[in-house]
Amino acid sequence: MTTTEIANKLVAYCRKGEFQECYKELYSPEIVSIENDGTSVKGFEELAEKGKKWNAGIKEFHGSETGDPVVSGNYFSLPMNMTITYHGAPGPIKFEEICVYQVKEGKVVREQFFYDEPPAA
Repeated sequence: MTTTEIANKLVAYCRKGEFQECYKELYSPEIVSIENDGTSVKGFEELAEKGKKWNAGIKEFHGSETGDPVVSGNYFSLPMNMTITYHGAPGPIKFEEICVYQVKEGKVVREQFFYDEPPAA
């Protein structure tokens, strides 16, 4: 698959909320995922654990939007926005981020997220 094909498939999966499917089809087993604060995980196991920890902090998920990808060479980026309520928070917040992905040999090998830190709960 080309970078554009992978970007479009990832967006389609995200818009349907089918995150596990996108990992299985589009991601390399050696995926590196980097958060805004510089922390990173490598591989499917660590990525799944990171997702569990993030989900555990969420009291209620109100919805999300995934924008169209911008592709350049082996990279693409896309905006993602979600409205969530954290445990212990007084109400929902809008969480906005830019996601940047690198593709090699037809798989996403690196993802990195850029966002303003949400208010503390």
